[in-house]
Amino acid sequence: MGEHLDGAGRDISRLHRRTGSCQSLCTHAEHRRHYRRGVTEKQRLRELLLERRAGLDEQALDAAGVALAGRVAAVVHERSARYVAAYLSVGGEPPTWELLDALRADGVTVVVPRALPGRRMTWLRYVGRDTLTVGRFGIREPDGDGDPDALAQADVVVVPALAVDRAGFRLGRGGGFYDAALAAHPDPVRVAMVHDHEVVDDVHPEGHDERVDVVVTPTRTLSLPAR
Repeated sequence: MGEHLDGAGRDISRLHRRTGSCQSLCTHAEHRRHYRRGVTEKQRLRELLLERRAGLDEQALDAAGVALAGRVAAVVHERSARYVAAYLSVGGEPPTWELLDALRADGVTVVVPRALPGRRMTWLRYVGRDTLTVGRFGIREPDGDGDPDALAQADVVVVPALAVDRAGFRLGRGGGFYDAALAAHPDPVRVAMVHDHEVVDDVHPEGHDERVDVVVTPTRTLSLPAR
């Protein structure tokens, strides 16, 4: 864990080294300053990673999607999972389309999310890309009412992340949708898909941030400490 690539990877590493730690004898004011500094470093890390993703070309993303599909499918099969919740990728996110189609072809029930007001999501069965429409956040989504409690039935949930640290904490985009969903349904095995350089030392987690069990990159599958 904590490996970094050149370029953005070195920037991320330097960002971590600049972040101090607050010891047990800090005053209340020092704790507040440390908390604010952690939030600031977290946002800077988020911006750096989003910038790196914006520079990924379509060919690289397609290759990553194929590699990730094989690795995540192996995790699903190892756990004999027959019901999987997964995200619909957009932009520079690790692509999920190959994975979704492969799982569906293998007879696995796959559900995907649609965002609702109030940081809530409902889940609908994935039956193919041609059935999706553009939703309220510009993300393709399935039509229908969905089931907000579908994660209660899931064996595995595949979540997006900008980064995952060595403790298993994921860094999202800051909307809080997935943290809320994972907190409400803690039982499924949580798998985060990231690019290789997005496995980092520390994402500066806050109290509401949820951990994952497995992180998958195009070249590695890493089991993380138990939640």
